[in-house]
Amino acid sequence: MAFNKRLGRVGIWSMGLNATDPARNGEVGEAAAELEELGFGTLWIGGSPAIDQAVPLLANTSRVTVGTSIIRIWDQPAAELAARHVELNTTYDGRFLLGLGVSHSETIDKGDHPLVARPYSAFKEYLTALDTADTPVPREQRAIAALGPKMLELARDRTLGALPYLTTPEHTAAAREALGPDALLAPEFKVVLDPDIERARAVARGYLTFYLALANYRKSWLRSGFTEADFADGGSNRLLDAVFALGDATAVRRRADEYRAAGADHLAVQVVAADDQGNPVALPLPQWRTLAETLPLED
Repeated sequence: MAFNKRLGRVGIWSMGLNATDPARNGEVGEAAAELEELGFGTLWIGGSPAIDQAVPLLANTSRVTVGTSIIRIWDQPAAELAARHVELNTTYDGRFLLGLGVSHSETIDKGDHPLVARPYSAFKEYLTALDTADTPVPREQRAIAALGPKMLELARDRTLGALPYLTTPEHTAAAREALGPDALLAPEFKVVLDPDIERARAVARGYLTFYLALANYRKSWLRSGFTEADFADGGSNRLLDAVFALGDATAVRRRADEYRAAGADHLAVQVVAADDQGNPVALPLPQWRTLAETLPLED
């Protein structure tokens, strides 16, 4: 079965599923098992994971696809990554999807990685290295984080498709046009599940602040019609309302339908939640359960 079918209509994207501390393997594995039972088709490990962060999720599930969103190409030689990719898919029935990206120049040590200044060329070279490794990674088993036109073309021509992050339905429509009808388009989809819109915006604004400092996202939003004024003070309401789904479950379903209508094959849903003290919630199981009842998980 092709990956674009096995991904399902809706998956869960979560940094909380990234068990960098082995002591968290148990809770992450239990969460993965429940998400599979709830009917989500794919579990996306956020937070620039290492490939082995997929193991607790794969080991505690039997059907769901597990993807990385995304492994940075600077963090592991292509030949090593390709070999481990084959091991995971051999062990876990072909359920692992390799999601790759260049990340952001602001977060990479340029002394260690001089090609950061040429991310497009570096990405092409990395994909070629995956193609020519002793254990190659087939194009249908890899996808890339792509926002701009050149990266979308690379996703179309050399991989299964694109995993855009922090985008809008309008970006999704433009990405679908660039990718054509056959490539995977699986945008990440941010949700703050709270009927109090001002409170939801406050949570969203707290989360978005980090990303406003990254040039790739600012450029993407400027291409989509936002202005520098939208980036001030943690993001304008207009920007927040565009890149997050804010409100109750019905409002989230309505926004999800907009992405689907714009051409998304799959939505990687990231629930952004905070506790009463304003601290991020790593594994927001109540919200995930609500979304499983609200979103169309199957065709």
